[in-house]
Amino acid sequence: MIRRWPGRGAPPAGPGRGVLGAGPGRGLLGVAGVAGFLGLVELAGRIGLIPDFLPYVSHVLATAAALPLDAQFRADVLATLGPCLVGLAIAIAVAVPAGLLFGTVPFMERSTRPLVEFLRPIPSVALIPLAVFLFPEGHDAKTALVVYTCSWPLLINTMYGLGDVDPLAKDTLRSFGFGPLAVVLRVSLPSAAPFIATGVRIAVAVTLIVAVSVELLAPGGGGIGAFQSLAGSANRLDRVLAATVWAGVIGLAANLLFTAGERRLFRWHRTRTGEIA
Repeated sequence: MIRRWPGRGAPPAGPGRGVLGAGPGRGLLGVAGVAGFLGLVELAGRIGLIPDFLPYVSHVLATAAALPLDAQFRADVLATLGPCLVGLAIAIAVAVPAGLLFGTVPFMERSTRPLVEFLRPIPSVALIPLAVFLFPEGHDAKTALVVYTCSWPLLINTMYGLGDVDPLAKDTLRSFGFGPLAVVLRVSLPSAAPFIATGVRIAVAVTLIVAVSVELLAPGGGGIGAFQSLAGSANRLDRVLAATVWAGVIGLAANLLFTAGERRLFRWHRTRTGEIA
């Protein structure tokens, strides 16, 4: 059983918590709320409450609807999503085994805790100049920062998941002569899997933020942020905001798809903890 890391308050969100929309009713209410907000912003622009240099919401949405027909925009979207997927895969391959090691070997957890507590609070944006200097190729810089950012929720959630494992299940397996590795693979890892999935969901939510941030400050490698920079230099605020809309849509779609898969895969865990699908 691992100890709570000091100075961090409550543990990370458990599986299935913080999910957007618990049913069709809430989904419809959410759509109505977004539509109402956009309508109010449109009205505010029409009556002069918003500066004239900002485009109307209707203009931005029309531009956003046309952007998928732009070949350059499609290429920039792929230039953003590629490093996100590669960086997320590398982070999972590195952080989950590290979390299993730290969560099952107390000596490793105690010896690495100061380093983790020093590195974890450093904002990824503060490391963009260093990443660009070390990796002149924009693609590599984005991938490196995505790996750095995604590793922390994966590492911490894996460790908390191991702390949630039933000690009786581990003792039962040991009584049958299974060694430490078999206990980890047969009991600890399956029990911690829902928490690891939650860490992946949190990491998915931040990958796009990190990638677009790198592209805005170093647009040479292309991407949604580079598209926004070029549109801004051409004084096309409608295209800047339209690209922002698409970044939000992509992030929301990724979160909803992963959440749906997580709920389906770990339905047994929600049943055990009393959560309603």
